[in-house]
Amino acid sequence: MTTADPALTRPRVLVTGGLTAVRHHPLIAVLAAMVLAFQLSTGSFLNPANLRGIATDAATLAIVAVPLALLVISGYLDLSVGSTLALGGLVAGWLAGHGQSPVVAVLGALAAGAAVGAVNGALCCYFGLSAFIVTLGMLTAVRGLAQQLFPLPLSGFGPGFAWLGGSRIAGIAAPVVIAAVVLAAGALFLALTPAGRHVFAIGVNREAAHLSGISVRRTPFALFVVTGVAAALAGAIKASVLDSVVAGTSGAGFELTVLTAVLVGGVALTGGSGSILGVLLGVLFLGGLQNGLTLLNVPTFWQQMAQGTALVAGAALAYFAPRAAR
Repeated sequence: MTTADPALTRPRVLVTGGLTAVRHHPLIAVLAAMVLAFQLSTGSFLNPANLRGIATDAATLAIVAVPLALLVISGYLDLSVGSTLALGGLVAGWLAGHGQSPVVAVLGALAAGAAVGAVNGALCCYFGLSAFIVTLGMLTAVRGLAQQLFPLPLSGFGPGFAWLGGSRIAGIAAPVVIAAVVLAAGALFLALTPAGRHVFAIGVNREAAHLSGISVRRTPFALFVVTGVAAALAGAIKASVLDSVVAGTSGAGFELTVLTAVLVGGVALTGGSGSILGVLLGVLFLGGLQNGLTLLNVPTFWQQMAQGTALVAGAALAYFAPRAAR
């Protein structure tokens, strides 16, 4: 009886595994093609400095995309994350600018984000209101509150607060490290905890999950709060990086960007399916797309059209890919 040569079977296993990964996450192939196209057209897309820039810019997107993805998997939605990001940045910047330590400034931002998330969660999970309508209303309400509390632009937060967005940990930008921790925590939560499995169960069939003894209110409520906290943290990081924040423009349109990353990453808007790996791919795709178009000096309105097209393509990909894999 002869046995296969390991030197010959190993490449075959790698190819098979790669094809399986692409079949489950077709965005991998799209991402690879996009990277190749931008590298050939710009010659600098894969430069280490540019890749570090992409990672840093995409970090705040990833921080919010992970909890938002969990929320969408559970069958809910939060369209107020852009306004919550602005409020979090304003609160953190105001506290830092008035002599508070960076820790107090960030904690203040997180408290503001948690409050917004708690309101969203209470109205949607305990009062049964539509998440789309509630969070769309909160998008406007929180933005208006931010403009009322901080009518003038804030800037000059001091070197201590600048550490949050400008420092490096083991040579890696602090926002990227924070994003990596959030991604890892989200993946472990879904894979290893009962609550993670409950998220899928609630998204698939809320009534059946309730009959199985799963708390169909408490779990999504907690996800709303975590999403608000993540958005506020992203706002604090942006305020730290820019050393300024404006109530009327900070985070404007961010809710559509992060939702695009989530949906392009394969999370079903109807709930019940998705993965953190897919979310990471969606974040990298959007970050790479925006960076590559900027390198090519593509006008902003064309970049917005590309992002909208990516959202539609992502929805189509999420619909047809599972059927093609059968």
